[in-house]
Amino acid sequence: MSVNKVILLGYVGSDPEIRYPEKDRPIAHVSLATTDRYANSTTEVTEWHSLLMGGKNAEFAERYIRKGSRIYVEGKLRTREYEDRMKIVRRKTDIVVERLELLGRKQEP
Repeated sequence: MSVNKVILLGYVGSDPEIRYPEKDRPIAHVSLATTDRYANSTTEVTEWHSLLMGGKNAEFAERYIRKGSRIYVEGKLRTREYEDRMKIVRRKTDIVVERLELLGRKQEP
């Protein structure tokens, strides 16, 4: 038995990029920031995650998600290899979103 499960809660870094590789089937790409704060310290570490959404989640993202939105996602990891313009083989890990909830917008100080 194996499990491939990711749960993230964070803030969207930019408006979603929407593509339509197939007619009427959108794919959304969203960057998500999660920040860890360490106890007894002012140190923060921010991680950036690449989210891929299809179908209803992509349609929802296109309509409602904007830069600064706070979202909760559940999904699975998918790593892919590609060759860049310089012919260097690169690896990229995305989170394929299975469940998405919009929690609000970032509060500005």
